[in-house]
Amino acid sequence: MGCDGGTIPKRHELVKGPRKIEKVDKNAELVAQWYYCTLSQEKLSRPIVACELGRLYNKDAIIEFLLDKSSDKVLVEAASHIKSIKNVIELNLSDNPAWTGDKGNTKGDKYDDIQSARFICPIVGLEMNGRHRFCFLRNCGCVFSERALKEIKTEVCHKCGASFQDDDVIVLNGTKEDVEVLKKRMEERRLKSKLGKKSKKSKAAETTVKPEAAEDLPTSSQVNTEKDIANMKSGENRSIAFCKSTAVSESPSSSSGKSSKSSSEGPKRSFASRGEKSEAYKSIFTSHSSAKRSKEESSNWITHTAYYF
Repeated sequence: MGCDGGTIPKRHELVKGPRKIEKVDKNAELVAQWYYCTLSQEKLSRPIVACELGRLYNKDAIIEFLLDKSSDKVLVEAASHIKSIKNVIELNLSDNPAWTGDKGNTKGDKYDDIQSARFICPIVGLEMNGRHRFCFLRNCGCVFSERALKEIKTEVCHKCGASFQDDDVIVLNGTKEDVEVLKKRMEERRLKSKLGKKSKKSKAAETTVKPEAAEDLPTSSQVNTEKDIANMKSGENRSIAFCKSTAVSESPSSSSGKSSKSSSEGPKRSFASRGEKSEAYKSIFTSHSSAKRSKEESSNWITHTAYYF
């Protein structure tokens, strides 16, 4: 009896307790955030970019994501806020001289040190492996550890010298609270940029409308020229009227002047017609008595001059 193959279950097999929650391996999570692209899940390789929420991407993956306009495109939650290439900033990273990479692990029998990272903080020297908080500046893209920015407080970048403010500091792979703060800042910046674009468009429209209205209205120079033309015309009319009046008034005087001229010229003509000439006028000619010589004054030459008489 009892050899029919049946078994009697025990109590712990019948009573099922609550399932244990599987814990995510922190090391695997850190490796996924700091060593792999958030969008394509490939290893991070230069050029590396970061969004305004502090997530790391390969620039090639972002460009392919933006160029993909197909209807069956899967909108990844990690890149839903990226609308253009301007929404990401290329990072200026500092290489870790102690990082060997995959050179010594060609056979796969070498232990990979997770603590060793490819990039470090250029000020303090901390490795960017997720164990320490890192930030980047939105203006220039330079990456530093949060400890370096707190210890050396300045408004100028330690690496390139670009000026920045507190709002320009973005935490890389921060906590949920950090992401919420960064999201609010991102929305505020985008609203300001939209309002700035609208104001620029309105100003441009006003500048285009003003010249059209100015073309319809006469300018001050045109008004002045029209006034000058009107004044010249009125002056010409006055001068014409004045000339006419003077011509009418001067007509009797001119006739009297003509009569006086004729009367004055009359005695001259009569004097010339009479042949009465003065002695000074007569002395000019050789026929005058003063030009004749006496016999004593005349020479004995055979050849006589025109003055020999």
